[in-house]
Amino acid sequence: MTIPPDSPQSNPPVTTPNSASGDGVADDNSGNGKSPAKAIPSRQLAHLSILPLSKRTDPEHETNQSLALITLIAIAILIVGLTIDNFWIAMSGTLVSFLVSVRVIWPPLHRWLSAAISPQGRAQFVATFGVLASLLGLARLTGVVRRFDEVLRSLDSDSIGSLAEWIGALGQIMIAILAVYIAWRQYVISKDLTIQQNIITQQQTIDAYFQGVSELALDSEGLLEDWPQERAFSEGRTAAILSSVDALGKAKVLRFLSQSRLLTPLKRDRHLGRPMLDGYGGYLEDREYGVRVIDLHVMLAGADISGTDLRWTELSDANMVRANLSRCDLVGANLARTVLYEANLSGADMKGVRLFYGSLEHASPRSRSKRPDYETGAYAGAVVENANFTGVLRLDEQQRYYCCAWCGEKSRRTIPGGCDGIPNKLGR
Repeated sequence: MTIPPDSPQSNPPVTTPNSASGDGVADDNSGNGKSPAKAIPSRQLAHLSILPLSKRTDPEHETNQSLALITLIAIAILIVGLTIDNFWIAMSGTLVSFLVSVRVIWPPLHRWLSAAISPQGRAQFVATFGVLASLLGLARLTGVVRRFDEVLRSLDSDSIGSLAEWIGALGQIMIAILAVYIAWRQYVISKDLTIQQNIITQQQTIDAYFQGVSELALDSEGLLEDWPQERAFSEGRTAAILSSVDALGKAKVLRFLSQSRLLTPLKRDRHLGRPMLDGYGGYLEDREYGVRVIDLHVMLAGADISGTDLRWTELSDANMVRANLSRCDLVGANLARTVLYEANLSGADMKGVRLFYGSLEHASPRSRSKRPDYETGAYAGAVVENANFTGVLRLDEQQRYYCCAWCGEKSRRTIPGGCDGIPNKLGR
Protein backbone atom coordinates (compact mmCIF):
# COMPACT_ATOMS: atom_id res chain seq x y z
CA MET A 1 0.00 0.00 0.00
CA THR A 2 1.49 3.37 -0.99
CA ILE A 3 1.73 6.03 1.72
CA PRO A 4 0.27 9.32 0.55
CA PRO A 5 2.39 12.49 0.89
CA ASP A 6 -0.01 14.03 3.50
CA SER A 7 -0.12 10.94 5.69
CA PRO A 8 -0.25 11.77 9.41
CA GLN A 9 2.25 9.07 10.28
CA SER A 10 5.11 10.55 12.29
CA ASN A 11 7.82 7.99 11.53
CA PRO A 12 7.78 6.92 7.88
CA PRO A 13 10.12 4.10 7.03
CA VAL A 14 13.51 5.07 5.64
CA THR A 15 15.00 3.27 2.66
CA THR A 16 18.46 1.76 3.15
CA PRO A 17 20.19 1.63 -0.23
CA ASN A 18 23.27 -0.28 1.01
CA SER A 19 21.45 -3.38 2.28
CA ALA A 20 22.77 -6.82 1.59
CA SER A 21 20.02 -7.62 -0.88
CA GLY A 22 20.72 -4.57 -2.96
CA ASP A 23 17.07 -3.42 -2.91
CA GLY A 24 15.63 -0.45 -1.05
CA VAL A 25 14.40 -1.94 2.31
CA ALA A 26 12.59 0.09 4.97
CA ASP A 27 14.35 0.27 8.36
CA ASP A 28 11.82 -0.77 10.97
CA ASN A 29 12.75 0.55 14.44
CA SER A 30 9.66 -0.71 16.20
CA GLY A 31 11.28 -4.02 17.11
CA ASN A 32 8.01 -5.96 16.80
CA GLY A 33 9.51 -8.53 14.44
CA LYS A 34 7.09 -7.85 11.67
CA SER A 35 8.14 -7.66 8.06
CA PRO A 36 9.47 -4.25 7.07
CA ALA A 37 7.21 -1.80 5.32
CA LYS A 38 7.39 -1.28 1.61
CA ALA A 39 9.92 1.35 0.42
CA ILE A 40 8.68 4.70 -0.85
CA PRO A 41 9.19 5.03 -4.62
CA SER A 42 11.75 7.53 -5.82
CA ARG A 43 9.20 9.65 -7.71
CA GLN A 44 7.21 10.11 -4.47
CA LEU A 45 10.41 11.22 -2.71
CA ALA A 46 10.94 13.75 -5.46
CA HIS A 47 7.35 14.90 -4.96
CA LEU A 48 8.04 15.37 -1.27
CA SER A 49 11.21 17.41 -1.92
CA ILE A 50 9.68 19.71 -4.52
CA LEU A 51 7.07 21.56 -2.49
CA PRO A 52 5.78 25.05 -3.22
CA LEU A 53 7.90 27.81 -1.82
CA SER A 54 4.94 29.11 0.14
CA LYS A 55 4.88 25.88 2.20
CA ARG A 56 8.60 26.01 3.14
CA THR A 57 9.88 27.63 6.29
CA ASP A 58 13.10 29.70 5.99
CA PRO A 59 14.22 30.85 9.43
CA GLU A 60 16.85 33.20 8.07
CA HIS A 61 14.35 34.81 5.71
CA GLU A 62 11.84 35.32 8.50
CA THR A 63 14.58 36.74 10.77
CA ASN A 64 15.65 39.25 8.12
CA GLN A 65 12.05 40.35 7.65
CA SER A 66 11.65 40.80 11.39
CA LEU A 67 14.87 42.81 11.64
CA ALA A 68 13.81 44.98 8.71
CA LEU A 69 10.49 45.69 10.45
CA ILE A 70 12.31 46.55 13.69
CA THR A 71 14.64 48.87 11.77
CA LEU A 72 11.70 50.71 10.21
CA ILE A 73 10.06 51.08 13.64
CA ALA A 74 13.34 52.37 15.13
CA ILE A 75 13.67 54.92 12.30
CA ALA A 76 10.10 56.03 12.96
CA ILE A 77 10.90 56.45 16.66
CA LEU A 78 14.03 58.43 15.73
CA ILE A 79 11.97 60.76 13.53
CA VAL A 80 9.38 61.22 16.28
CA GLY A 81 12.09 61.99 18.82
CA LEU A 82 13.68 64.55 16.54
CA THR A 83 10.29 66.07 15.80
CA ILE A 84 9.29 66.55 19.45
CA ASP A 85 12.89 67.38 20.40
CA ASN A 86 13.17 64.53 22.93
CA PHE A 87 16.76 63.36 23.42
CA TRP A 88 16.07 59.94 24.91
CA ILE A 89 13.47 58.90 22.33
CA ALA A 90 15.72 59.99 19.47
CA MET A 91 18.74 58.28 21.07
CA SER A 92 16.85 55.02 21.60
CA GLY A 93 15.67 55.01 17.99
CA THR A 94 19.22 55.76 16.81
CA LEU A 95 20.82 52.95 18.85
CA VAL A 96 18.18 50.37 17.93
CA SER A 97 18.31 51.20 14.20
CA PHE A 98 22.14 51.11 14.26
CA LEU A 99 22.44 47.82 16.13
CA VAL A 100 19.73 46.07 14.09
CA SER A 101 21.18 47.33 10.81
CA VAL A 102 24.66 46.09 11.82
CA ARG A 103 23.08 42.73 12.71
CA VAL A 104 21.70 42.46 9.14
CA ILE A 105 24.72 43.84 7.30
CA TRP A 106 27.52 42.05 9.20
CA PRO A 107 27.04 38.38 8.00
CA PRO A 108 27.26 39.11 4.23
CA LEU A 109 30.00 41.69 4.86
CA HIS A 110 31.96 39.11 6.86
CA ARG A 111 31.58 36.53 4.09
CA TRP A 112 32.74 39.06 1.47
CA LEU A 113 35.78 40.03 3.51
CA SER A 114 36.67 36.37 4.06
CA ALA A 115 36.49 35.68 0.32
CA ALA A 116 38.22 38.89 -0.80
CA ILE A 117 41.04 39.11 1.75
CA SER A 118 43.22 36.15 2.66
CA PRO A 119 43.99 35.36 6.31
CA GLN A 120 47.53 36.64 5.78
CA GLY A 121 46.18 39.92 4.39
CA ARG A 122 43.83 40.33 7.35
CA ALA A 123 46.70 39.64 9.73
CA GLN A 124 48.86 42.25 8.00
CA PHE A 125 46.01 44.78 8.15
CA VAL A 126 45.60 44.23 11.87
CA ALA A 127 49.39 44.32 12.34
CA THR A 128 49.52 47.74 10.66
CA PHE A 129 47.06 49.12 13.18
CA GLY A 130 49.08 47.41 15.91
CA VAL A 131 52.25 49.21 14.78
CA LEU A 132 50.45 52.57 14.71
CA ALA A 133 48.96 51.97 18.15
CA SER A 134 52.34 50.95 19.58
CA LEU A 135 54.00 54.07 18.12
CA LEU A 136 51.32 56.28 19.63
CA GLY A 137 51.71 54.50 22.95
CA LEU A 138 55.49 54.93 22.92
CA ALA A 139 55.12 58.61 22.03
CA ARG A 140 52.70 59.03 24.90
CA LEU A 141 54.75 57.10 27.45
CA THR A 142 58.09 58.71 26.55
CA GLY A 143 56.67 62.24 26.70
CA VAL A 144 57.10 63.05 23.02
CA VAL A 145 53.48 64.14 22.73
CA ARG A 146 53.82 66.40 25.78
CA ARG A 147 56.99 68.01 24.44
CA PHE A 148 55.35 68.55 21.06
CA ASP A 149 52.40 70.25 22.78
CA GLU A 150 54.79 72.49 24.67
CA VAL A 151 56.58 73.48 21.48
CA LEU A 152 53.27 74.32 19.81
CA ARG A 153 52.18 76.44 22.81
CA SER A 154 55.51 78.29 22.82
CA LEU A 155 55.19 79.31 19.19
CA ASP A 156 53.79 82.74 18.59
CA SER A 157 52.08 84.05 15.49
CA ASP A 158 55.34 85.30 13.95
CA SER A 159 56.97 81.92 14.37
CA ILE A 160 53.96 80.20 12.87
CA GLY A 161 54.08 82.60 9.92
CA SER A 162 57.77 81.93 9.43
CA LEU A 163 57.09 78.21 9.60
CA ALA A 164 54.39 78.63 6.97
CA GLU A 165 56.85 80.47 4.75
CA TRP A 166 59.37 77.65 5.18
CA ILE A 167 56.70 75.12 4.31
CA GLY A 168 55.77 77.14 1.24
CA ALA A 169 59.40 77.33 0.16
CA LEU A 170 59.74 73.58 0.69
CA GLY A 171 56.66 73.05 -1.47
CA GLN A 172 58.15 75.15 -4.25
CA ILE A 173 61.38 73.15 -4.03
CA MET A 174 59.42 69.91 -4.28
CA ILE A 175 57.55 71.27 -7.31
CA ALA A 176 60.88 72.18 -8.94
CA ILE A 177 62.23 68.69 -8.22
CA LEU A 178 59.08 67.18 -9.73
CA ALA A 179 59.49 69.34 -12.84
CA VAL A 180 63.13 68.25 -13.20
CA TYR A 181 62.09 64.59 -12.83
CA ILE A 182 59.38 64.99 -15.50
CA ALA A 183 61.88 66.65 -17.85
CA TRP A 184 64.37 63.85 -17.23
CA ARG A 185 61.75 61.19 -17.96
CA GLN A 186 60.81 62.97 -21.18
CA TYR A 187 64.49 62.99 -22.16
CA VAL A 188 64.82 59.26 -21.42
CA ILE A 189 61.69 58.45 -23.43
CA SER A 190 62.85 60.63 -26.32
CA LYS A 191 66.27 58.99 -26.23
CA ASP A 192 64.73 55.50 -26.31
CA LEU A 193 62.53 56.47 -29.26
CA THR A 194 65.55 57.91 -31.06
CA ILE A 195 67.52 54.70 -30.48
CA GLN A 196 64.64 52.60 -31.81
CA GLN A 197 64.34 54.84 -34.86
CA ASN A 198 68.08 54.60 -35.49
CA ILE A 199 67.91 50.80 -35.26
CA ILE A 200 65.07 50.70 -37.80
CA THR A 201 66.90 53.10 -40.13
CA GLN A 202 70.13 51.09 -39.83
CA GLN A 203 68.33 47.84 -40.62
CA GLN A 204 66.76 49.43 -43.69
CA THR A 205 70.20 50.60 -44.80
CA ILE A 206 71.65 47.12 -44.31
CA ASP A 207 68.77 45.54 -46.26
CA ALA A 208 69.39 47.96 -49.12
CA TYR A 209 73.08 47.01 -49.04
CA PHE A 210 72.23 43.29 -49.19
CA GLN A 211 69.97 43.90 -52.19
CA GLY A 212 72.55 46.05 -53.98
CA VAL A 213 75.42 43.59 -53.51
CA SER A 214 73.22 40.69 -54.66
CA GLU A 215 72.26 42.55 -57.82
CA LEU A 216 75.92 43.31 -58.56
CA ALA A 217 77.27 39.80 -58.00
CA LEU A 218 74.48 37.69 -59.52
CA ASP A 219 73.31 37.38 -63.09
CA SER A 220 69.72 37.01 -64.28
CA GLU A 221 69.84 33.23 -63.68
CA GLY A 222 71.03 33.57 -60.10
CA LEU A 223 74.60 32.44 -60.77
CA LEU A 224 77.64 34.25 -59.42
CA GLU A 225 79.04 36.50 -62.13
CA ASP A 226 81.40 39.13 -60.73
CA TRP A 227 83.50 41.20 -63.10
CA PRO A 228 86.41 43.28 -61.78
CA GLN A 229 84.44 46.52 -61.71
CA GLU A 230 81.51 44.83 -59.97
CA ARG A 231 83.89 43.48 -57.32
CA ALA A 232 85.29 46.97 -56.86
CA PHE A 233 81.80 48.44 -56.42
CA SER A 234 80.88 45.67 -53.95
CA GLU A 235 84.01 46.32 -51.90
CA GLY A 236 83.29 50.05 -51.93
CA ARG A 237 79.75 49.53 -50.69
CA THR A 238 81.01 47.16 -48.01
CA ALA A 239 83.62 49.63 -46.79
CA ALA A 240 80.98 52.37 -46.61
CA ILE A 241 78.42 50.27 -44.73
CA LEU A 242 80.96 48.91 -42.22
CA SER A 243 82.08 52.44 -41.36
CA SER A 244 78.53 53.74 -40.81
CA VAL A 245 76.86 51.05 -38.68
CA ASP A 246 77.36 49.99 -35.07
CA ALA A 247 78.78 46.71 -33.78
CA LEU A 248 75.55 44.75 -34.31
CA GLY A 249 75.25 46.10 -37.84
CA LYS A 250 78.85 45.11 -38.63
CA ALA A 251 78.17 41.59 -37.34
CA LYS A 252 75.07 41.29 -39.55
CA VAL A 253 77.03 42.36 -42.64
CA LEU A 254 79.89 39.95 -41.87
CA ARG A 255 77.50 37.03 -41.32
CA PHE A 256 75.70 37.77 -44.59
CA LEU A 257 78.92 37.98 -46.60
CA SER A 258 80.33 34.85 -44.97
CA GLN A 259 77.27 32.68 -45.48
CA SER A 260 76.94 33.96 -49.06
CA ARG A 261 80.59 32.90 -49.63
CA LEU A 262 81.41 36.37 -50.91
CA LEU A 263 84.43 36.45 -48.55
CA THR A 264 85.71 32.99 -49.51
CA PRO A 265 88.52 32.71 -52.09
CA LEU A 266 86.91 30.88 -55.02
CA LYS A 267 88.65 28.93 -57.76
CA ARG A 268 88.46 30.74 -61.13
CA ASP A 269 88.88 29.60 -64.69
CA ARG A 270 91.92 30.82 -66.60
CA HIS A 271 89.98 32.59 -69.37
CA LEU A 272 87.33 34.94 -67.97
CA GLY A 273 88.01 34.55 -64.25
CA ARG A 274 84.55 33.20 -63.53
CA PRO A 275 84.01 31.06 -60.38
CA MET A 276 84.02 27.32 -61.03
CA LEU A 277 81.30 24.98 -59.78
CA ASP A 278 82.29 21.93 -57.74
CA GLY A 279 79.64 19.64 -59.23
CA TYR A 280 77.71 19.44 -55.94
CA GLY A 281 75.71 22.66 -56.14
CA GLY A 282 78.47 24.96 -54.83
CA TYR A 283 81.66 26.72 -55.86
CA LEU A 284 85.20 25.43 -55.58
CA GLU A 285 87.40 26.94 -52.88
CA ASP A 286 90.99 27.83 -53.64
CA ARG A 287 92.93 29.17 -50.67
CA GLU A 288 96.19 29.72 -52.52
CA TYR A 289 95.11 31.31 -55.82
CA GLY A 290 91.39 31.93 -55.38
CA VAL A 291 89.76 35.36 -55.75
CA ARG A 292 87.20 36.71 -53.32
CA VAL A 293 84.16 38.63 -54.48
CA ILE A 294 84.75 41.05 -51.58
CA ASP A 295 88.16 41.40 -49.89
CA LEU A 296 87.91 43.04 -46.48
CA HIS A 297 91.49 44.38 -46.52
CA VAL A 298 91.64 46.99 -43.68
CA MET A 299 87.89 47.58 -43.33
CA LEU A 300 87.89 46.09 -39.81
CA ALA A 301 91.11 47.66 -38.53
CA GLY A 302 90.35 49.22 -35.15
CA ALA A 303 86.68 48.24 -35.43
CA ASP A 304 84.54 47.73 -32.33
CA ILE A 305 82.43 44.59 -32.80
CA SER A 306 82.45 43.51 -29.15
CA GLY A 307 79.66 41.34 -27.78
CA THR A 308 78.33 40.32 -31.20
CA ASP A 309 77.53 37.03 -32.91
CA LEU A 310 80.31 36.12 -35.37
CA ARG A 311 79.76 32.38 -35.54
CA TRP A 312 81.08 30.67 -38.69
CA THR A 313 82.24 33.94 -40.22
CA GLU A 314 85.00 34.05 -42.84
CA LEU A 315 87.56 36.56 -41.54
CA SER A 316 90.72 35.01 -42.98
CA ASP A 317 93.34 37.41 -44.37
CA ALA A 318 91.47 40.41 -42.89
CA ASN A 319 93.47 43.18 -41.23
CA MET A 320 91.93 43.55 -37.74
CA VAL A 321 94.69 45.49 -36.02
CA ARG A 322 93.52 46.72 -32.58
CA ALA A 323 90.01 45.45 -33.24
CA ASN A 324 87.75 44.92 -30.23
CA LEU A 325 86.43 41.34 -30.29
CA SER A 326 85.78 41.04 -26.57
CA ARG A 327 82.84 38.80 -25.55
CA CYS A 328 82.23 37.85 -29.19
CA ASP A 329 80.81 34.46 -30.12
CA LEU A 330 83.52 33.23 -32.51
CA VAL A 331 82.46 29.58 -32.64
CA GLY A 332 83.67 28.07 -35.93
CA ALA A 333 85.08 31.35 -37.26
CA ASN A 334 88.05 31.30 -39.64
CA LEU A 335 90.83 33.61 -38.41
CA ALA A 336 93.70 32.03 -40.33
CA ARG A 337 96.16 34.65 -41.63
CA THR A 338 94.07 37.35 -39.90
CA VAL A 339 96.09 40.21 -38.45
CA LEU A 340 95.05 40.38 -34.78
CA TYR A 341 97.92 42.57 -33.64
CA GLU A 342 96.97 44.16 -30.27
CA ALA A 343 93.38 42.95 -30.74
CA ASN A 344 91.15 42.51 -27.70
CA LEU A 345 89.79 38.95 -27.48
CA SER A 346 88.97 38.95 -23.76
CA GLY A 347 85.94 36.85 -22.91
CA ALA A 348 85.46 35.63 -26.48
CA ASP A 349 84.21 32.10 -27.20
CA MET A 350 87.02 30.41 -29.17
CA LYS A 351 85.46 26.97 -29.65
CA GLY A 352 86.41 25.60 -33.09
CA VAL A 353 88.14 28.80 -34.23
CA ARG A 354 90.70 28.19 -36.98
CA LEU A 355 93.92 30.08 -36.30
CA PHE A 356 96.18 28.32 -38.79
CA TYR A 357 96.35 25.73 -41.57
CA GLY A 358 98.65 22.71 -41.73
CA SER A 359 100.33 21.10 -38.72
CA LEU A 360 100.85 22.71 -35.34
CA GLU A 361 104.61 22.07 -35.39
CA HIS A 362 105.18 24.00 -38.64
CA ALA A 363 102.39 26.59 -38.41
CA SER A 364 103.53 30.21 -38.26
CA PRO A 365 101.93 33.65 -38.68
CA ARG A 366 101.51 35.26 -42.10
CA SER A 367 104.37 37.15 -43.68
CA ARG A 368 104.37 40.18 -45.93
CA SER A 369 107.06 38.80 -48.22
CA LYS A 370 106.51 35.04 -48.23
CA ARG A 371 103.63 33.08 -49.66
CA PRO A 372 101.68 30.79 -47.34
CA ASP A 373 102.02 27.03 -47.48
CA TYR A 374 98.60 25.65 -46.61
CA GLU A 375 99.85 22.05 -46.46
CA THR A 376 102.60 22.52 -43.88
CA GLY A 377 101.10 25.61 -42.24
CA ALA A 378 104.13 27.86 -42.76
CA TYR A 379 103.02 31.51 -42.92
CA ALA A 380 99.38 30.37 -42.93
CA GLY A 381 98.52 31.34 -39.36
CA ALA A 382 97.03 34.37 -37.65
CA VAL A 383 99.12 37.23 -36.29
CA VAL A 384 98.32 37.23 -32.55
CA GLU A 385 101.18 39.37 -31.25
CA ASN A 386 100.25 41.43 -28.18
CA ALA A 387 96.63 40.29 -28.36
CA ASN A 388 94.60 40.18 -25.15
CA PHE A 389 93.34 36.65 -24.36
CA THR A 390 92.10 37.32 -20.82
CA GLY A 391 89.18 35.09 -19.94
CA VAL A 392 88.70 33.52 -23.38
CA LEU A 393 86.30 30.59 -23.36
CA ARG A 394 86.77 27.02 -24.63
CA LEU A 395 90.33 27.45 -25.86
CA ASP A 396 91.57 24.00 -26.88
CA GLU A 397 95.16 22.78 -26.51
CA GLN A 398 96.23 23.42 -30.13
CA GLN A 399 94.88 26.96 -30.01
CA ARG A 400 96.58 27.56 -26.66
CA TYR A 401 99.90 26.22 -27.95
CA TYR A 402 99.79 28.37 -31.10
CA CYS A 403 98.84 31.52 -29.18
CA CYS A 404 101.53 30.94 -26.54
CA ALA A 405 104.15 30.33 -29.21
CA TRP A 406 103.39 33.37 -31.37
CA CYS A 407 101.69 36.00 -29.19
CA GLY A 408 104.77 37.40 -27.45
CA GLU A 409 105.79 37.68 -23.84
CA LYS A 410 103.19 40.34 -23.00
CA SER A 411 100.22 38.29 -24.20
CA ARG A 412 101.42 34.97 -22.79
CA ARG A 413 100.45 36.17 -19.30
CA THR A 414 96.80 36.63 -20.40
CA ILE A 415 96.21 33.14 -21.84
CA PRO A 416 94.03 30.90 -19.63
CA GLY A 417 95.93 27.82 -18.46
CA GLY A 418 99.30 29.52 -18.78
CA CYS A 419 102.14 28.85 -21.19
CA ASP A 420 104.43 26.71 -19.06
CA GLY A 421 106.58 24.42 -21.22
CA ILE A 422 105.59 26.15 -24.48
CA PRO A 423 108.46 27.97 -26.21
CA ASN A 424 108.18 31.61 -27.23
CA LYS A 425 108.79 31.29 -30.96
CA LEU A 426 108.16 34.97 -31.56
CA GLY A 427 111.31 35.80 -29.61
CA ARG A 428 109.98 38.97 -27.99
